[in-house]
Amino acid sequence: MFKKRSYYLSLCLLFLPLVANAGTPLFAPANDLRPLLAQLSTNCAPLPASLDEKALTRLQQFYVQRNGLPAWQTSAQLLQLHEQIEQLADDGLNLSDYPLPLLTHTQIERLDCADLLTSHSYLQALLHLRQGRLPQQRLEPMWRAPALPAADAQLAALSLALLHVQTPAQAFTEARPDNPHYLHLRQVYAQQRLQPLREWTPLNGGVLLKPGDRDPRLPALRTRLIAQGYLGVEEVAEATDDYDPATQRAVQQFQTDHGLNPDGILGPASLAALNVSAAVRRAQLRINLERLRWLADDLRNLHVLVNIAAGELQIYQQGQLQWRSRVQVGRSERQTPLLVSRIDRLSLNPTWTVPPTILREDKLPAIRADLNFLQQQQMSVLDRDGNVLDPSTLDWNNPGAIRLRQAAGSHNPLGRMALRFDNPFAVYLHDTPSQHLFSKAPRAFSSGCVRVEGVDNLLTWLLSPDELQQVQTQIGGGHTQSYRPLYPAKLLMTYWTAEARADGTLGYYPDIYERDQHLIDALARADNR
Repeated sequence: MFKKRSYYLSLCLLFLPLVANAGTPLFAPANDLRPLLAQLSTNCAPLPASLDEKALTRLQQFYVQRNGLPAWQTSAQLLQLHEQIEQLADDGLNLSDYPLPLLTHTQIERLDCADLLTSHSYLQALLHLRQGRLPQQRLEPMWRAPALPAADAQLAALSLALLHVQTPAQAFTEARPDNPHYLHLRQVYAQQRLQPLREWTPLNGGVLLKPGDRDPRLPALRTRLIAQGYLGVEEVAEATDDYDPATQRAVQQFQTDHGLNPDGILGPASLAALNVSAAVRRAQLRINLERLRWLADDLRNLHVLVNIAAGELQIYQQGQLQWRSRVQVGRSERQTPLLVSRIDRLSLNPTWTVPPTILREDKLPAIRADLNFLQQQQMSVLDRDGNVLDPSTLDWNNPGAIRLRQAAGSHNPLGRMALRFDNPFAVYLHDTPSQHLFSKAPRAFSSGCVRVEGVDNLLTWLLSPDELQQVQTQIGGGHTQSYRPLYPAKLLMTYWTAEARADGTLGYYPDIYERDQHLIDALARADNR
């Protein structure tokens, strides 16, 4: 209650100069502002750096639709706008990007200029909330199938701004992503950003620390776990070097919350996660809000979601999570790409044509070492026209334009099924014989494709009962076949490293492709412009 009273008191103080000077006009006269827009840099300097060519075009379109009339003519409008701008801090956006000259009159003497620049901040804030503060395609490019073009966020933000200029709160409500991933993470960030940052001393490296071991790092480890609430002070009897059960349970919960294998063993991955500072963890929340703004449109009407960092696949129907499964994704040197596409065909009992990179880097060295490798792996050698070649006749130091094709069966890395979709990366979802790797975390083992645990269960969500029965019968026959589902499923393969659950608890995923710091730095640079 105290915070709310303080907030509204500050708003009253903000508007007090306007009330005290009631004899002075508060707003721009109802004149056509379009001529002024044409000479904005001359008449309304200094202009904010954010008012670039695109922003100026957007501002001109806004006033053209209003027939040039000023947008801000009541205190109620400005009060709502100010409230909404202040709340953007909970979205991880920088409030200094959205000054309101009509309220502050900072370096702006003309009310008509102040109206234009206040509208610029209004439009800029809606656009950033709608599509993100930073350019996704430059920082973390996402490939899109031509049939699934990106929504026009500029047009959407402009439309919201025009429709709700009298009630800006409604414009911000509709611009803000409404999916649970975003809203839950925003709620946690809003709470954490107001809390003082905790500090802890990084733990030293050393040998693997297993339950029951003794290690001089144990007191420091307990201090670190206590600092983040994983271990209660009352659970620590004394500062010994023994790896006791209470500390083990705390380590396991920490590992679970950070996407690591909860084995209680303090190895390099767990040590690295423990040594991430509280400031970086908070910055991770902010950059993942940014990622979720980038994805807001694609998360609507979605059927299949793959979070690469989490090593997880999720199925949605009408916006509701229905099923989730573990997946294995690409190694750091062969990353699984970000993309939006449609799963529109199945390969049943598939053969596997070895991709060029794997052929060059993995298979050719193995063949050169032992030509029997081809027979052991049930692989055929083909020329570019698909004709079968005799491996013994080839110069394997310079084999030319060949392809390797592995027969369907137990050796085949695609298992019994591959789920295919348009993309230029030669990646797909598929079954795998490497089932034991699903129990690991993180699960970055593939060469870019996504290996799915429980493919049979996945099919029940992608196919009708009649289709499912037909596909199962064809798989049982053992022959390589293709099948096209009646209803292609929209697929989003993306990457985020922090997630808040509905109960308010927070989980992190390993930044397996080391993208977070790059994005943290980019947001910091944007803040300092």
